[in-house]
Amino acid sequence: MTVGVDAEPLKDEVSERGWEVDPDDEWGVAVIATVGRQLKLRREAVGMRAGDFAKAVGYGEDMVYKIERGQRIPRPEYLDKADDVLGAGGLLSAMKEDVEKVRYPKKVRALAEMEAKAVEIGVYECNIIAGLLQTAEHARAVIGAAQPPYSPDDVERMVAARLARRSVFERAPAPSIHFVLEEAPLHRQVGGTMVWRRQLEHLLEVGQLNNVSLQVMPTNADAHPGLDGRIELLKFSDGKAVGRSDGLFNGRPVSDPKQLRILELQYGTIRAQALPPRESLAFIQKLLGET
Repeated sequence: MTVGVDAEPLKDEVSERGWEVDPDDEWGVAVIATVGRQLKLRREAVGMRAGDFAKAVGYGEDMVYKIERGQRIPRPEYLDKADDVLGAGGLLSAMKEDVEKVRYPKKVRALAEMEAKAVEIGVYECNIIAGLLQTAEHARAVIGAAQPPYSPDDVERMVAARLARRSVFERAPAPSIHFVLEEAPLHRQVGGTMVWRRQLEHLLEVGQLNNVSLQVMPTNADAHPGLDGRIELLKFSDGKAVGRSDGLFNGRPVSDPKQLRILELQYGTIRAQALPPRESLAFIQKLLGET
């Protein structure tokens, strides 16, 4: 069994901010309750007191109790240490995948699940670079600029959730993905010059994928339906679809065919007014060359 190092400060409620369980996330609550129960049963099975276990894994005793009661999300390294200390043979470490999913915000997790099933994805973004296209550094700078600010741990949690959605580009068969980005956010050097340059380079990389179409809407373009805000359309293999627009239907996701037709009309108009994909990539390359 591994013994904790007493000289290191034990992790407590303050140092573990951002790992709270969302009470509105029923699935997440159930997963963490099950994980906590398994941790407690394993600890008691080997006859180890909570205080001794806490020192061995480097956590405060109160945190151990909260994790076992399903009130806190255990970090992956906590499960690894618990597995080692309690001699679980990998059974506790195996729970990391589900636990990591719980840590992603419920809304982001639901969106990622839909994107993972979609055969066609269309996104128009007006104020920022679309989340699916953001690098880790760019996402960290954007999320970190929020007011009131998120805790550093919350920022990392949200960045990880955003990056996890990028697995959609690695799917086989690959979905057809279309992006339209406004020109203005491409000029904004979020995170500094190097982060901004890397973000533009990433856009060029993604824009050259066979299943991806990337278009830029010039600032001198005529008025278009996207001035009300972001639009996203997802279509699935069974013919169903879901969409959302900041400016329509109170911003709620819709699946009614009549409402979807309106979103499709708007998105189609936006794509028609934006620069074609080849010209869009040349435009981004020109921005890179100007620095």
